[in-house]
Amino acid sequence: MSTVDSITIEVIRHGLLAAAEEMARNLCRTAYNTVVYEIHDYGIGIHDANGDVVADAPGIAVFTRGNDHGIKKAVEFLGRDKLLPGDVILLNYPYWSSAHTLDPLVFAPVHVDGELIGFTSCRIHVLDLKQKDPGYVLDSTDMYQEGIFFTAAKLYRQGEMNEDIFNVVRFNSRMPERTIGDLQAQVSACFSGVRRTQEIAVKYGAAVLTEAMAAINDHGERLARIALAKLPQGTWTAYDFVDQDGVDLDRMIKMNVTVTVTDDEMIVDWTGSEKDVRGPINLPVGQTEAFCSLIFKSLTTPDSPVVAGNFRPLRVITEPGSVMHAVPPMPTFTLWTGLLGGEVVLKALAQGMPDLVPACSGGDVCSMMGLGVNPRNGEAWLEATNEAVGFGGHASGDGADGIMHISEPGCRNNPVEVLETKSPMFIESYGYRPDTGGAGRNRGGVGVQRSYRFTAPSTGICIVYKTKTKPWSIDGGAEGDNNHIVLNPGTDREKVTGGSYNLLDTGEVLVNNTGGGGGYGNPFDREPSKVAADVRNGFVSVASAARDYGVVVDPATFEVDPAATSSLRAVPA
Repeated sequence: MSTVDSITIEVIRHGLLAAAEEMARNLCRTAYNTVVYEIHDYGIGIHDANGDVVADAPGIAVFTRGNDHGIKKAVEFLGRDKLLPGDVILLNYPYWSSAHTLDPLVFAPVHVDGELIGFTSCRIHVLDLKQKDPGYVLDSTDMYQEGIFFTAAKLYRQGEMNEDIFNVVRFNSRMPERTIGDLQAQVSACFSGVRRTQEIAVKYGAAVLTEAMAAINDHGERLARIALAKLPQGTWTAYDFVDQDGVDLDRMIKMNVTVTVTDDEMIVDWTGSEKDVRGPINLPVGQTEAFCSLIFKSLTTPDSPVVAGNFRPLRVITEPGSVMHAVPPMPTFTLWTGLLGGEVVLKALAQGMPDLVPACSGGDVCSMMGLGVNPRNGEAWLEATNEAVGFGGHASGDGADGIMHISEPGCRNNPVEVLETKSPMFIESYGYRPDTGGAGRNRGGVGVQRSYRFTAPSTGICIVYKTKTKPWSIDGGAEGDNNHIVLNPGTDREKVTGGSYNLLDTGEVLVNNTGGGGGYGNPFDREPSKVAADVRNGFVSVASAARDYGVVVDPATFEVDPAATSSLRAVPA
């Protein structure tokens, strides 16, 4: 038990959270890359001396837990005595850092009177670190094609810039100014977190702060265990697939999970998942642990900030060499398994607790990245956005329409105005996709469609890996429509695809269609008035209302025809 009073602990906890939020604001003000300051593709944390997070600023949820893993690996490699005041460490070795090479972890030790009391961390997506292809790598077959590695290199030594490391980056990046600018933004964020944490230590004493950090994590554990004890107990198995690995294009990659809930722990066991995967969808184990942590938190402590103690009752089992636990030199660049895998855990849990978890969302973040030379200024450009999907229906209601996937709850997409200003892309249309949400007593949310016309020769990289399977449903609901990319629709060059690297000429069009959520419950049990409202709002067509819900809606007045509806619903769905 802590000897620090609970009020002081709570004040310190909020001080650390405020410091983490200041780190995020600092990062977004200084980053060069719209993926960071528009999309919020970052993970920011303040950690105790063991590397366990005690405060974070939400961005990409799996980053923060991955930062814990990376800090611990780097400290193990360097030795604690090598971490000095003013140092800033760069780590992007995937098997330690919990992400691919373009998601470098930058962290700084926090010292008070020469004693190491914690760390601050910032991970973002940078644009280029000498990976074999500009933008994104979809078909690497070993780690050496995926860029340069920094195994806990010092960007700053006792407050002084390490020019050697920055020069390595400068001469090994296709976009050195923006890449170095983003790394410096990470440094600035970490330094601001160090300063604020030290201020708390000065005000309350380093010993009190250290004890408060321990108490914060212990409290987080207690909250998780209380919630875990209320969950149904049992063992459930589920599987799903990643479309392909980028190399063996006709081989679907199986993600197999067995989830066990007991009195005192949740075990997520990935034994049986695919092995010998040649392409870069293999996951560093830190990321597997991180996305499992996200699902565990959503079930146990969704209303409180992330702290490492939340995850003490969670145990993740993987097989080294499998798609869920990459080992050198397995390629890891396309991390989409970690974005799809969380919903496989939910699919297993839905068997034992269908009233507590939603049906599958669109199942992917449906990322599109464009790059080339901008004819307006003659400079290289690269812009990207993740697209919204429909969420799955659930026991309490309908799935949300067109919001960011569950793997990135703190993120946003890139606005039309930004994409058109910074690149030769013209957004021809952008809106919801009617009839894509799975029918059910509670409807799945609908996906969206965004159409890009390229006004100069460009490369369009589609990072979408759930197109061959549809979002699953619960308790008799219908599946949602799947994600898919359409190139040059309505022409003799039309092509439907998923994850792909596409060379596009001026005037060519790429349409990103995202999936809808699965439905929950029998669609014929949905209240006719709700179906009519969906038709009026453009989420469900008149034809789908009759076919999928047994509800006849007047297309002019949006009124339900009770007699015709009763007749349709008399026939089994």
